[in-house]
Amino acid sequence: MAEDGATRAKHMKPSLEQIIAEHAHREGPLLPILHDVQASFGHVSDDAIRSIAHALNLSRAEVHGVVSFYHDFIQTPDPRPSLKLCRAEACQARGVEALAATITVPDGVRIETVYCLGLCSVGPNAMAHGKLHARLDAAKLAALMEMLA
Repeated sequence: MAEDGATRAKHMKPSLEQIIAEHAHREGPLLPILHDVQASFGHVSDDAIRSIAHALNLSRAEVHGVVSFYHDFIQTPDPRPSLKLCRAEACQARGVEALAATITVPDGVRIETVYCLGLCSVGPNAMAHGKLHARLDAAKLAALMEMLA
């Protein structure tokens, strides 16, 4: 069955130029641009930093400063699946540190520490493949690690 142009366009990644153009009219477009670049390409490359800086009339240092400040942005591609484990105060109060001590990390999987996924009342929590997982215990966490492996 042949795809029409609109269906094909949904499955195509936008170009860097398209992402910039989509947000350039906004007040404070830098973070939305960076989030879309990270989501589309898996990282924010030096070339992307240069292009974004030029398009927004910012210095490369300004854009790089934002990229390096926020842990969600990475500058080199990392194909490994990751588990983002919340270690903010609410999750700490709900036992995330003891839970983290039980993690066996399979080869090819990475653990990222994040500070708040917005599920404070149902922690400890984590994110895997863009999906939030709440009320984690050792068994749920082990199942998540197995799924990522």
